[in-house]
Amino acid sequence: MIKKTWLVASLAASTLALVTATPALADHGDHTAEHPPMSAVDLVTMPRLSAPTVTPDGRFAVYSVTTRDPKTLDSDTAIYLQDLNRTGSDPVVIDLGGSAHDLTFGSDSFLYFLSDRPSNDTDDSADAVTQVWRAALEADGNVTGPMQVTNVKADVHGFKLSPDTSKIALFGDISRDCVTFGCDNDGTAHLPGPGTGRLYDAEDGFFRHWDQWETPGTFSRLFAFDLINGKASSGVAVDGQNAETGLVGDTPTKPFGGGEEIAWSADSTGIYFAARQSNAAEPTSTNVDIYWSTLDGGAPQNLTAENLATDTLPSPSPDGKWLAYAAMERPGYESDRLVIHLRDVETGAARALTGDFDRSFGSLTWTRDSRWIIAGAQDVLDTPAFKIDPRSGTVERLDLMAGNEARIGGVTPIGNDSLLFTRNSIGGPSELYLSKGWQQGTPLTDVATSLLGERASVVTTRFNFKGANDETVWGQITKLENGDASMPAILYVHGGPQGSFNDGWSSRWNPRVVASQGYAVISVDFHGSSGYGQAFTDSINQDWGGKPLEDLQKGLAAALDLDPQINGEKVCAMGASYGGYMMNWIAGKWPDRFNCLVQHDGLFDMRSFYYTTEELWFPRWDFGGSYNEVPENYEKWNPVNHVSNWQTPMLVITGEKDYRVPYSQGLQSFTALQEQNVPAKLLVFPDENHWVLGAKNSLQWHNTVFDWLDTYLGEDADTE
Repeated sequence: MIKKTWLVASLAASTLALVTATPALADHGDHTAEHPPMSAVDLVTMPRLSAPTVTPDGRFAVYSVTTRDPKTLDSDTAIYLQDLNRTGSDPVVIDLGGSAHDLTFGSDSFLYFLSDRPSNDTDDSADAVTQVWRAALEADGNVTGPMQVTNVKADVHGFKLSPDTSKIALFGDISRDCVTFGCDNDGTAHLPGPGTGRLYDAEDGFFRHWDQWETPGTFSRLFAFDLINGKASSGVAVDGQNAETGLVGDTPTKPFGGGEEIAWSADSTGIYFAARQSNAAEPTSTNVDIYWSTLDGGAPQNLTAENLATDTLPSPSPDGKWLAYAAMERPGYESDRLVIHLRDVETGAARALTGDFDRSFGSLTWTRDSRWIIAGAQDVLDTPAFKIDPRSGTVERLDLMAGNEARIGGVTPIGNDSLLFTRNSIGGPSELYLSKGWQQGTPLTDVATSLLGERASVVTTRFNFKGANDETVWGQITKLENGDASMPAILYVHGGPQGSFNDGWSSRWNPRVVASQGYAVISVDFHGSSGYGQAFTDSINQDWGGKPLEDLQKGLAAALDLDPQINGEKVCAMGASYGGYMMNWIAGKWPDRFNCLVQHDGLFDMRSFYYTTEELWFPRWDFGGSYNEVPENYEKWNPVNHVSNWQTPMLVITGEKDYRVPYSQGLQSFTALQEQNVPAKLLVFPDENHWVLGAKNSLQWHNTVFDWLDTYLGEDADTE
């Protein structure tokens, strides 16, 4: 178990309150100075645990662990079978004979998965298409199979098994003209030719989204198939065979939707799914609806047409009586509170279940007896699990971990009062836990805990202070547990802006790896952050550079007052997306505080950003309308208007495939730095989007950032 200690600080500064100090992995090694600090290579190669899947009887769980070679950075994935009835038993390695991901047990106890291995019908791997396969497992790891389940023409991006495993639903990118899962003209039917140009109509939806240009006429579509003796046959389009009368749009929704937006009915006769219609209003609309299909090939029924905001996460109760789902209230607002609703399947009557609970739920599932709903939501700096009574709407926060919950995820009910779940924190990545009788979880895996125990330990301290409007604002300080007497500071600014740098592990903006370089990492959940009630999240609206900047200024001061070990004369700030915007805003509005800045994919000119981004509902909500309608709102908080004040050295990072904050924003800020004769560097990734996902690119990102920080915060740096 990860040890926890609690520290109550009696401080002269009246704005500071209770803090908790969490030594990471304090039970693995002595964590003295001879333990090397965590490096960027450690972060990139850290083993990663997948979400588990559980056998129908709740006896066994299967999960995968992906590792990377420290020299080549090539990845390798191993799959494990864990006996849940034998706590402390070692997992058994299982060999599925090739690539295997999206592991899922069916009610027939077969393990289903996706693989791009050669089909049974061909030995040519060059022609391999991602298909669904299945295998039979034994407790000793013996595998029978694998056997191919689907034989379709297009890549399967995901699948969902019906409760009785008599049917399977597949989704993937399919032309709307196709009546099968893939067809001869798939992907080309709407390209006019004879050249390579894609022709977009103003009456259509997105022409590019996140990191991809849209192919006109092609959507993420859902098809249902019968499963006969383990083989899929007789597929039908769930969105309707006829595009003229059916639904035209993506399901799951793009770019981040997945299997959580698709659910079979309890009796396996139909499918609930979430989708957003594709039309001229799509880039300005957050109207995602939940549909119901009886699999007859006709148009699906829109169950939430009356709500013009987001409806998502359909989850039928196992007894078939109820459909739970999450819904927002305000159209056009992507960060509105997600309230769990309950719909009577027989009558169609629906009601808000958690309307009086001021947190936004991002996941939900039922216990097998249909007695409880288990849901996850951010709460201050944690993401705990909650037990919800579907009869009364009473919400109870579960205590699944000793000390801080940190980030609970992948919750899978086993039986009626046991939960399998993952948990990660700033201290370390996800491990698997089992809770019985709603009690605190017992660890089942040691994927990365012992590995991190061989590195110098860090400690994370939570603190709060009086921020803008004299309201409570929370933050965290992460530093080496046995670090030097004086540590330079890094002010972390999260993106969103409706987000949080909560107590969770990240493979990108990771406080532990930065702190391991000898810095004190300070993060502040400024006004606009999530996990503190909807009013706090809403408070950033039309105030991007106001209360958040005040909170960052007061939060940095509070952290320096709290911890005298932090050197307030050596401070850099860094952030991405909205955090990158704040770097540009700080450069003009707080220009004399920091030794350096790191700006990743940040907004520089609000006018050019508005006319080149894709999800227009986002700026329209946050700034009160389009740029043409309220240009004064955009210009009030526009960093480009304060370039003449820029003087802080800045590292600019951008990805050419970023269509949310197009890379031209980074180029503009770099040009501004050059014109102001401010020391600057520009790092451009031609193959990355809004994030840096590639292993080698991540290593380059960290090495570049660490070199930049050392230039301005190192022992030889000039602090004048």
